[in-house]
Amino acid sequence: MTAADLTPLEDTARKFFLGPVEFMRGVVALDGLPPEEHPEIAFAGRSNVGKSTLVNALTGRKTLARTSNTPGRTQQINYFNLSDTAHLVDLPGYGYARVSKTQVRDWTKLVLAYLKGRPSLRRVMLLIDGRRGLMATDREIMDMLDVAAVSYQVVLTKCDKLKTPEFQAVVAQTLEEVKTHVAAHPKVMLTAALKDKGIKDLRTEIWAAVTGTELPDSPAPGPA
Repeated sequence: MTAADLTPLEDTARKFFLGPVEFMRGVVALDGLPPEEHPEIAFAGRSNVGKSTLVNALTGRKTLARTSNTPGRTQQINYFNLSDTAHLVDLPGYGYARVSKTQVRDWTKLVLAYLKGRPSLRRVMLLIDGRRGLMATDREIMDMLDVAAVSYQVVLTKCDKLKTPEFQAVVAQTLEEVKTHVAAHPKVMLTAALKDKGIKDLRTEIWAAVTGTELPDSPAPGPA
């Protein structure tokens, strides 16, 4: 596939995400997971990284995924059905959850069990706050995904919040670290969901992962 072939694929991806979508269920135990009848794309990240905002932007909805100013509100694995073709999976945030250590331990155990034992999981989109770059907890998740051999891709969020030199430094550092992780996809995605920046590219990337479509190589990312 060449870069010229991207336009129709981008349009297909847009129609896919803007088609019928609904919340399926919130899962608090492995026996609550739905049947593995469709490919799954999971979203992981720190509790304040903007996962719900990004899911809403991707699907063109404002309230599909609940957003909150209180970190740690997503306390279950939330499933969304896209056109009976694929499932988006919003995982509990890590790092800032204002709950008991017991609850955090239970969430962590659930998420790890899901990540390691879900054959229908095509890719984890690992959201990283573009204002801060990779942090210790992010690196722990990356190491865990490497060990579990789960394919994942870094998505920098809130990329409109930094001035260009600072942002470029974060991107450069992230790209270098991604190269050292065996399960990481080499392409880093850049987004600013509230300004609809990077959403088209991310839709296309996810659609390609769902369908097994190989995308052309792209240049190093620039400002979102």
